[in-house]
Amino acid sequence: MVSFLKALVYGAGGVAVVGMVALVAFQERLVYVPVVPGLARAYPFTPARLRLDYEDVFLRASDGVRLHAWFIKHSPPKPGPTILFFQENAGNIAHRLEFVRIMMQRLQCNVFMLSYRGYGESDGHPSQHGIIMDAQAALNHLTQRKDIDTSRIVVFGRSLGGAVGAVIVKNNPDKVSSLLLENTFTSILDMAGIMFPFLRWFIGCSGSKGPKILNCIVRSPWRTIDIIGKIKRPILFLSGLQDELVPPSHMQMLYSKTVENNWDCRFVEFPNGMHMDTWFSGGDRYWRTIQLFLDQYVPEIKEGNLNCQVDDDKDGDAAG
Repeated sequence: MVSFLKALVYGAGGVAVVGMVALVAFQERLVYVPVVPGLARAYPFTPARLRLDYEDVFLRASDGVRLHAWFIKHSPPKPGPTILFFQENAGNIAHRLEFVRIMMQRLQCNVFMLSYRGYGESDGHPSQHGIIMDAQAALNHLTQRKDIDTSRIVVFGRSLGGAVGAVIVKNNPDKVSSLLLENTFTSILDMAGIMFPFLRWFIGCSGSKGPKILNCIVRSPWRTIDIIGKIKRPILFLSGLQDELVPPSHMQMLYSKTVENNWDCRFVEFPNGMHMDTWFSGGDRYWRTIQLFLDQYVPEIKEGNLNCQVDDDKDGDAAG
């Protein structure tokens, strides 16, 4: 019996060590996936294929890394908002063009799509520190443009992009009018505990009861849960309840943290929404929800004060 227990302890210790080594050696490959298996890193097509009027934009992050982006302007020109879109962790901005095309039709907006460093035609290698610099460079570029209303810049982030967007809006409350978050995690630390359940006792952020001794080795923790409560701009949370990658409870925790200090927010659930298709499965209700939020917080003359509320309407109408 004693030998069996020793073997069990040694086995568990061995698994933990292997998990720790995997986290140290491969964490960037787990968090950042610029090239989806079976696909090339290059853009498979450009906005022109969808008959979108666009401009190739090349930027420099503050550390000198060369970045690429697409500025897609509504045609014909409209006095609408400009969406600064931050993508998920896998693939490149071309893979989001159908979503962007419909967004531009429904919201009458311009869209700026940034390729993080190491993605698409951007140079460098992805990291949390680097991507934050990339996002800041994109926002700085937008605020200097003369062909948009710079008082109506809206940040939209999905999944990893939500973590990026939260940092940028927190750091630039005077440059951003509002934030849209879709299916975003509380932190990469919490996601690591989901991906590697045998390490959950040793890693985590929200609700983790263990010693968390592995947190210090995670180079891209993306602690959105620690950032979200410091944001002073209006926030719309879009949560797909069938999300197969990020537990919907993460969005609930982010919302709960937000309302402690920020009442200009709204939480909307989409019962059939999965991680990547909430915008599609949500249909008309998804777009009307965003439009109502923008009408309230990003009008041409900014007025109004919508109280924070949880939308439990399931029959197709988003509450105003």
